[in-house]
Amino acid sequence: MTLHPSRSVASATCKALRRYNASAQSVACRLGQPVRQLSTSLARNSEAAEAVESATEQQVRPRWSYTPERMKGPGFSINVVKDRSRTVWHNNEDPAKLDAMYNRLLGSKGDRMLPDEIKWLAITHKSFDQGRRGFNTRLAYFGRLIVSLETTRHIIVAPVTARDPPRDPFGREPFQHSALANIDKLNTRQPIDVVSKEKLAKLAVDVGLPEVVRWKPRMPENLDASGMTVVLNTALFAIIGAISLQHGAEVAQQVVREKILRRLGA
Repeated sequence: MTLHPSRSVASATCKALRRYNASAQSVACRLGQPVRQLSTSLARNSEAAEAVESATEQQVRPRWSYTPERMKGPGFSINVVKDRSRTVWHNNEDPAKLDAMYNRLLGSKGDRMLPDEIKWLAITHKSFDQGRRGFNTRLAYFGRLIVSLETTRHIIVAPVTARDPPRDPFGREPFQHSALANIDKLNTRQPIDVVSKEKLAKLAVDVGLPEVVRWKPRMPENLDASGMTVVLNTALFAIIGAISLQHGAEVAQQVVREKILRRLGA
């Protein structure tokens, strides 16, 4: 008979482990306590429980109100701040104040035109929280195109005061047609003349947008030099872009005509 010492040792070890487990279970049953099973998945279970707990906590808090944990840095900044007073800046966190601004801008029930998350995103500049909560750059680009298109259309269809044509020394009369009457209007008036940055910034101040817009000025003691006019224009354009994506182009064009161009005296 050929001897296999490795197999005999392995079988003896397995038999000893079975006897130990059986005796341990019998003792545990007599003591009335459950047997604790050792498993390598304990660490994974604890990590999964922590992930579920953090996900539940994030569901309770709205997305606009906190910075995602994975986007936070190591706790320090590599930027050397020369003036510590410029790092202090407080932004609005009151939803009621934000809804009041939307009602002043869009009219009654204007705060219901957009979801809560989009309402905060539209007034968030990329300088706020280093852009980690989202920002309104792409919405503003889309909204700027809508405002420019609607302003151009308004200039073209606006009636022109009748003027006497210049006299021709040879007594000739130029050809007149209703289809050609609007061609030369954009030579005398451009959309930027109607919706300039200064006019839009004044409109934003009238509806209370500076009190709710989220941004971080470079110089809190001088907001104009920090680019507040551009920030307010960007927020207005972003609101129009968000309305277009939420309700369609027709609603966005109506908002531009009634809530922006009419207020600017166009």
